[in-house]
Amino acid sequence: MKKTVIICIYMFLLLSGAIVGLAKEETAQQSENEPVVIPDEAIRLRILANSDRDEDQELKRHIRDAVNKEITTWVKDITSIEEARRLIRSKLPEIKEIAKETMEKEGASQSISVDFDKISFPTKLYGSMVYPAGEYEAILITLGNGEGANWWCVLFPPLCFLDFSNGEAVKEQEDQEASKKQTEKALEDLTAKAEKAEKEDEKEKEDNTEVKFFVVEWFSDLFS
Repeated sequence: MKKTVIICIYMFLLLSGAIVGLAKEETAQQSENEPVVIPDEAIRLRILANSDRDEDQELKRHIRDAVNKEITTWVKDITSIEEARRLIRSKLPEIKEIAKETMEKEGASQSISVDFDKISFPTKLYGSMVYPAGEYEAILITLGNGEGANWWCVLFPPLCFLDFSNGEAVKEQEDQEASKKQTEKALEDLTAKAEKAEKEDEKEKEDNTEVKFFVVEWFSDLFS
């Protein structure tokens, strides 16, 4: 009986934690699914990889991180689109140099072009928002042939903490679904163990009852 009580208490604590976790997850998903509106006056960053080969995509990500880190510090205190444009135009050679240094560090050798103009963007979906295809003001970094999958974000106003192109939000939801399934599986296992322990307790009670009945009968026969 004591074993069953302990297991039930453990299940209650685990279930309570799971409910709290799912509540937090639901809140996060609601926040995540809120529309992320890109202002009409915005400057984007788009990076085209040489190809879809793993090494080219990995190089794209390294250059993305290095360039984005610098640009974020440049524009963080800027409040007007005109000032952001002037700054970015003046920094184009520096952006290209950052990309070049990162490429050399990774042991790669590809051509690099950096442009700031109206750039063609495909239609993208992020959360509940659809961003239509069109020509948008952006820095375009093209690596090699520029035939691989691209990455893009919004530099100004700074929204580069959101990756609008590579499906990371979808992946996060998949991870949350996996976590849900693991929690459900753990609860099922604990429920099965509790039921098994309860049956064992009932069997033990039955055995004890049989022993007691046998002892009573034995004493009755002994003194009859």
